[in-house]
Amino acid sequence: MHRCRAPDTVPLEPLLPLFHRLNREHFDGALVRSGKPVADLRWSGGRLTRTAGMYRRGRRADGLAFREIVLSRPLLEPLPREATLSTLAHEMIHAWVDQILGLREAHGPHFKACMARINQSQVEFKVSLRHSFPVPVQGARWLACCPRCGLKTPYRSRRKGLACRPCCETFHAGRWDSTCLLVFEPQHDHLMRP
Repeated sequence: MHRCRAPDTVPLEPLLPLFHRLNREHFDGALVRSGKPVADLRWSGGRLTRTAGMYRRGRRADGLAFREIVLSRPLLEPLPREATLSTLAHEMIHAWVDQILGLREAHGPHFKACMARINQSQVEFKVSLRHSFPVPVQGARWLACCPRCGLKTPYRSRRKGLACRPCCETFHAGRWDSTCLLVFEPQHDHLMRP
């Protein structure tokens, strides 16, 4: 059985060769230590559907630290190759800020400077702060509210440790700060019964 693809799309590529190419071209090889990337790389299964990619760090259940870049198979598979390159470069900038610079910032000044440098050095793809790829619309059960600025953002589930990005960027140079922690409230339209 053949899967239909849009005319300008290509099958998903292995991420490791793309990572090494972008690392060489835009990060002076800094994102590889002892021959290995500073973060694990993988395509998501079907669960990552609200964002094109993510860089995350933490501890596994066994206590070992991990860092990984995950790209969304559902969102990127039907799109042109430029979408994959743009998303991977975006997540690599997060890894560079975290692993090489040793900073905890979301889309702060170091991220933006690196993004601008990459965008000025080539024309194959553009790195942006937020993607504009089509995302399926699903109902949100929660509203995340910023106690500082009042911004409310819908979420399908509660998440610990999230901070208001605009406040972190405005008041803390793009770094996460506990004064900007979001407070989750139930979305009332989901609680109503027919």
